[in-house]
Amino acid sequence: MIELTGYIDVPEGRREAIATALPLHIELTRAETGCVRFDVAPDPKVAGRYNVSELFTDRQSFDAHQARVKASAWGEISAGIPREYAIRERPDLKK
Repeated sequence: MIELTGYIDVPEGRREAIATALPLHIELTRAETGCVRFDVAPDPKVAGRYNVSELFTDRQSFDAHQARVKASAWGEISAGIPREYAIRERPDLKK
């Protein structure tokens, strides 16, 4: 399993566009082969921050997700926005 955790800090001038595009991004990602969990939620303490938690069954599925995102409307809308992510293999989790 491949797990990504972290956050994206959306600048004030881009928050409306991100909030509008996010539901479709979540829907499309959750429908991807190998997606076990994909949650993006506003941080209750930091304005403009979205906490991100992803889990994919394997590296291939995770890499396919990353490629799709880069070529998607979400990739364009969110380009250049600061992100802080940790990606790790989770052999302790079962498929």
